Amino acid sequence: MAFVKMTEGDSHYHGLEKMPIGELLKNINKEDKTVPDVVEGVIPQIEVLVHAIVDKMLAGGRLFYIGAGTSGRLGIVDASECPPTYGVPYGLVVGIIAGGKKAITEAVEFAEDDTEQGWLDLQEHNANSADVVIGIAASGTTPYVINALEKCREHNIITGSICCNPDAPLSAAADFPVEVVVGPEFVTGSTRMKSGTAQKLVLNMISTSVMIQLGRVEDNKMVNMQLTNDKLVDRGVKMLMENTGITAYETAKELLLANKTVKKATEAYKTTNGD
Repeated sequence: MAFVKMTEGDSHYHGLEKMPIGELLKNINKEDKTVPDVVEGVIPQIEVLVHAIVDKMLAGGRLFYIGAGTSGRLGIVDASECPPTYGVPYGLVVGIIAGGKKAITEAVEFAEDDTEQGWLDLQEHNANSADVVIGIAASGTTPYVINALEKCREHNIITGSICCNPDAPLSAAADFPVEVVVGPEFVTGSTRMKSGTAQKLVLNMISTSVMIQLGRVEDNKMVNMQLTNDKLVDRGVKMLMENTGITAYETAKELLLANKTVKKATEAYKTTNGD
């Protein structure tokens, strides 16, 4: 029986070029609304993957995302946002895309079809059995990603996957597969749409829950965020004032900037004041 890609099934909508703009927007939104419900249905799959990631990272391991095209770009976005949001070192969460950095903004021909390069790209980062590698591919059939996960399995590296087709080859290559089956796209085969949204939601859930489990969030606050702009400094000052009872904005700001993060500034204040 041939593998069927539901993401490339015929769209429910036809004559798109004749639709008024308002109707186009409403129909795209109608399709997008279905995605969170599908994601909710696979939370048990995501949960077991997160448990595996947390166990490895608490022991000193790293998290890798590897993908091609839109999927690869989404992995890079999620990885790149972890250091500024949670204050973790660059290199703790790593995004890898078929075709390298050029592929972040341009399509690199046939990069996703290379069956050897995925593992070579992981080896540039010395991926090993202490780490977790998540393959991302909307179709679940991308050779670059599948073969990378198969090589990981040979080297005793725990793997997860995120795809949008049922019973996909990528899932078979992963220890902890997540299949978010969103169905045909509004524009047939345009997996940057519902499939991309689904993958982004799952990546948000994975990285956020992992970082919370690693102690990078207190209450509901990003106490380890990097102070990379005035908005974040202001947010940090207000968090610090709330945490410590400091009433003078400039006093809190001076303490925050001296200690780089809300968490460290709070600890410094409590140490100095005997709390």
